[in-house]
Amino acid sequence: MTLEEYKKQFSEDDAVGWLEIDNEFERLYPNQEPKHFAPAISYMLGGEYPLDGVSIYDSKKQTDHFHFVTYGFSELYYNEEKVDGEFSKWGFELTFRLKPFEADNGNPSWAVTLLQNIAKYVFDSGNWFEEFHYMPANGPIRLDTDTEITALLFVNDPEIEKKQTPHGEVSFLQIVGITSAEYEAIKENPGTVEELANKLKENNPLLITDLTRK
Repeated sequence: MTLEEYKKQFSEDDAVGWLEIDNEFERLYPNQEPKHFAPAISYMLGGEYPLDGVSIYDSKKQTDHFHFVTYGFSELYYNEEKVDGEFSKWGFELTFRLKPFEADNGNPSWAVTLLQNIAKYVFDSGNWFEEFHYMPANGPIRLDTDTEITALLFVNDPEIEKKQTPHGEVSFLQIVGITSAEYEAIKENPGTVEELANKLKENNPLLITDLTRK
């Protein structure tokens, strides 16, 4: 897209990148109004959390689960200087699929904090994520919870293709909770990460995180 086309199609009031994310989730969940979490004070104004928002959709695919998406790793707002870049800001947004966990009472807000903490790491360190990266959570991914899920694997969201947006490429990377044993195995042999992802997909094609998984 040229700058002229961009200026013709959008105005300074348009959240150009935000709309691109919304369009993908409108396609997956037509007419569904998601729960949306936004920090009280934006990061640009000195707030603690880098992401401008996280939305949670209810999915009935494979099994009932929550489908999260972030807003803020990519360029969200009208910005003529960012038109037709190779990557839109960090070049990805994160998604997460979570099987309902009884102690959450239908409100898994801890997962929003988890996504914001990953964003803090990215914004502070300048390190970004790509498919088949992995990281420890330094404890259970849901704090103070008896779960073996203590690390995260990054894969491309099974339902969302990489997008070319007016600001550049955006991938939708899904975080997947893995057990301590799985994390130790891939740490010892990083070449087996894709193999682990494929093994998990055999019984769980959408790679939904289940905190009760052993």
